[in-house]
Amino acid sequence: MTRDSAVRIHGNPVAPLVPVRGPVHVLLVGEAPGPRGADKSGIPFFGDAAGRHLYAALREIVAVTLPPVIDDLPWDGQLFADGGLVPVAHGIALGNAYDRCPTDDGMSFRAPTRGELASPENIARLTTEIDRFTRRGLTGIVTMGRVAANTVDLVLARTPMSQLVRRAVVHPSARGLLSMLPGRGIGAKMVDLQMRWKLMCQEAVRDAGFPS
Repeated sequence: MTRDSAVRIHGNPVAPLVPVRGPVHVLLVGEAPGPRGADKSGIPFFGDAAGRHLYAALREIVAVTLPPVIDDLPWDGQLFADGGLVPVAHGIALGNAYDRCPTDDGMSFRAPTRGELASPENIARLTTEIDRFTRRGLTGIVTMGRVAANTVDLVLARTPMSQLVRRAVVHPSARGLLSMLPGRGIGAKMVDLQMRWKLMCQEAVRDAGFPS
């Protein structure tokens, strides 16, 4: 892996991670693929810094299985892609409010714009994905962060699906974790916030319909 390939953003669509077979009880929705994680691995949150906490939470409740070798490797999307490492989902799907890593120049990451998130193409994509998972038994959606929650709200406002349970947690990024406490988390230990978020995520996934 060259230095250039490590920093250049591909910007390709990243499809949801779904179980090969069986039901999809819960869909978890993040913001967008990260430049060093999902943009390189091609799998939502896989290699993203925030994704480490998400996959740890899901692995504990047997919603995903990770290749054992990952525990001995740096958490890095390109490294996972080079090694052919892929997580396996069980009863859940992982996706994003915007399905590609946003960039203007192929080098610098930026947040997805409101226009991109609310575009007819993006809303249609999300609607199609939710409809597809509904046919596989979807009972609930868990949004991670305000961007994901607002975008899913747009989808459901245009195509109501009142049968779906909605749960929301903050985004598992450092900024999201710090927002859980008064004073933006001043003086808090990050490891404690990560543990708290993990438990919140697991509770939300179960509440949304994942079997205990």
